[in-house]
Parts: sequence; structure tokens; C-alpha cells
Amino acid sequence: MTSSVRVRDFSEIPVAGGIPVLSHTFNFLFQPLSSGLNLYERFGPVIRGDAFGLKSVALSGPDAVELVLRNADQAFSNHQGWAYFIERFFHRGLMLLDFDEHKFHRGILQAAFKKPALTDYLHRMQPVIGHGLTRWQKQAKRLRKADFMVYPELKRLTLDIATEVFMGEPLGKEADAINEAFVDCVRAGTALIRYPVPGSRWHKGVRGRATLEAFFRSRITAKRQQPGSDLFSRLCIAEDEQGNRFSDDDVVNHMIFLLMAAHDTSTITLTSMMYQLGKHPDWQRRLRAEALALGKSSLVHDDLSQLPLMELVLKESLRLLSPVHVLPRKTVKPVEFAGYRIPANTYVIISPIVTHHLPQYWTAPTQFDPERFGPERREHKQHAYQYLPFGGGAHMCIGLHFAELEIKAILYQLLLKLRWCVPDDYVMPINFTSLPTPRDHLPVKLHAL
Repeated sequence: MTSSVRVRDFSEIPVAGGIPVLSHTFNFLFQPLSSGLNLYERFGPVIRGDAFGLKSVALSGPDAVELVLRNADQAFSNHQGWAYFIERFFHRGLMLLDFDEHKFHRGILQAAFKKPALTDYLHRMQPVIGHGLTRWQKQAKRLRKADFMVYPELKRLTLDIATEVFMGEPLGKEADAINEAFVDCVRAGTALIRYPVPGSRWHKGVRGRATLEAFFRSRITAKRQQPGSDLFSRLCIAEDEQGNRFSDDDVVNHMIFLLMAAHDTSTITLTSMMYQLGKHPDWQRRLRAEALALGKSSLVHDDLSQLPLMELVLKESLRLLSPVHVLPRKTVKPVEFAGYRIPANTYVIISPIVTHHLPQYWTAPTQFDPERFGPERREHKQHAYQYLPFGGGAHMCIGLHFAELEIKAILYQLLLKLRWCVPDDYVMPINFTSLPTPRDHLPVKLHAL
């Protein structure tokens, strides 16, 4: 028996409209959450429009997310979706590989994120965290009534951790240049002028990529000759069951992408957590009491499951501010969804941050309410794809467990050493033009305990 439901053509998909040529580029860059929710409410889960001059469709809601991330028919290309934005700067990083090739590279990389390696990483990052937060304590005493800028200090700390854990060496005088290179590469992805005009975002990104390539390539020979337990060494000597290894280019490409992902996303999440705990001092007190109850100066791997309140705050902070707030794909074959046919070679955008704020699935979705994730409510369990801070499917973030242990390890020591607050009427302004970061760097009043 054939279905009588008519599948509508691409031309019949509701059009979002917008400024001629630029269309919804500005909404995509400056207000992705409010505009995404508004379009979903007006038009439903399938919306047609252009951003950056690309023919695209925005799919919203857990069902759409499941279709794209499960990718059961291999209709959505991760590489072709991201390539327009970041391939020039994160060439052949894991996120820019597809299907069998992605599976091969991920299989080799996976060993670097299994429990024995994670346990070692956690042990090695503790002194780096301690040293960094001692610097914070000194600044808190020196600043007194002045504001402490959270975001740049967290970024410095997470980059220090990433280089120590992933490279086996602290950065010296080149630290600022490497940090700047990563920032420039990330920001270049959403450049409106996509040509290396001197001083432009794109030009800075091209220079940043060259800086990072030279930095990592110069260290490969030594890593192959005397490997350690760091990620860089593991990539240099790792092989699959058939004895295949990464080339030098593979190692460089993966190190650039993984180091960016390792410290940028953790920085954003920790910034969001510090903002929420500064706005909600009762939760900050509860987490500090939980940390004090462990009776340790730092965490070991088995302690991670002993912090249930911290886990709730982590989940809620990731819901409210997803570190990667949009996920682009490109269709390699026609797809049908919600009664519409989407042709091949169409950009498809799904948005974790929009899905995380749909009132059909979340009670008072704009409010900070960690207990929505608790065992009594379990709001995130209504649909397998309504909560996706680390993506899903074959391309789920390979470093999600590393990110969780790093975030908890930093916050744990932070709670033991410092307290912080923001004014009652303060709302953290977010710059969405690349990854979501605080426009004002999140100023807080910081006090040493």
C-alpha cells in the first residue's frame, strides 16, 4: 500500500527571508539563538535561506538532529559542511574527514582517549592547574576591588594544560604567539571577506595556520625518536591493526585541530560555569561544600563520579551555552524530512543551542536550573537527540571525556582556593561570530579563600 502523503519540493520549503545577498548571515553571526527560535516558532523544523551566500536549509528539533547526526544513509558530509568555514585553517582535522577515512583516523586516535591515557592526563594536569590558580590568587589580592577578567585567564590556563598534556612540554616564550594563532584560525572561519587582504580575519587566519604548522612540524622528528606518554608522541608512533601509521602531515593536522578543540571548548564551558556560579552564589556554595567533603587538594580519576552537583552544573552550563553552537553539513544525496525533499549539494545547518532551548522539551529553558538533569526530573531524556553538547553519531566529540575531566579538575581546585561573584543585574554578553565567547571577557570580583 503506497502512501498518499505528498513530499514537497525544495522550492516549497518556507523561506526565512532577510537582507538581499547577505540574507541571514548577520543573524547567523550575531543572534543565532533568538533568530533560530523565532524561525522555528514561525515556520517549523525546516527553513530555507542563505548565509554567506550558500544555498542552505536549517533543520531544528531533536528529530532533525537525529536524522543528521545518525546519518544512517550517509547522506550528510561532515567534511563538505565544515570545509567552507574552516578547511583552510584546520585542514584534514578529524572533524573534516568523512565515512571510511574518518573511521580509520578516529580508530588510531581513539587509543589516546581511553581510560589509562585519561588517568595519566589528569595526573599530569594537576600541577599546571595548581600553578595557574596560584597566579589567580595573587591577582585577586592585588586587584582588591578591581575586576578579574575570567575568559583570557581561563584560556591561558587551558592552553598551558593542553600543551603539557598533549605535547609533553610547557610553552615558553612562544605561548602568546601560539594562542594568538589559534584565536586567528578560529575567527577566520566566519570571515565575510574570504581572501587574504592584509589585516583581515582571513589574512590573520592564514598566518596563524602557518605559525602552527611550523611549530608542530619542527618537533615531529624528536617525538618519533624519543616518544613520551603525551598525545603528540602517541600520534607519532600510533598504528592500527594492519600497522598503518600517520604521516607527518597527518600528525600536524591532527595536533592543530585537537589542541584547538581541547582548550577552546573547555575554556568556553568553564567561562559559562563561572558566570552561572557567580550569578547563583547558592550553587557556588553547594559545589564548594561538595568539593570540601572529598577532603583532597586535587582529583584522581575515581573522584570524578563523586561530584554529582558539579555534574549537574556542568550539564546545565553546556545546555545554556553550547561551545559549538551550530553544526554544518552538506548533502551528498537527496534527503527527505518532515515532508520536504532536500536535494544533494545543499548546506544543512543544525543548532545545538536552539534545540537546547525548545520549550517543548525544557522547562523554563532560559533559566539556570541544574536540577533538571537530576534523577527525579531527567528532562534531557525525553529524546535521545535533544541534548547534544558534544554532537552525536560517528562524529561525536572524541575528546568529550577529556574535556569533562579537565573542566572538573580545574573547577574543583578553583572552588577550594577562590570565590567569585558578579552584580545581580549583570548578563554576560556573547560574541557568536566564531565560537561563543564573552564580549567583555567576563569581569568578576575574585576573592582568595
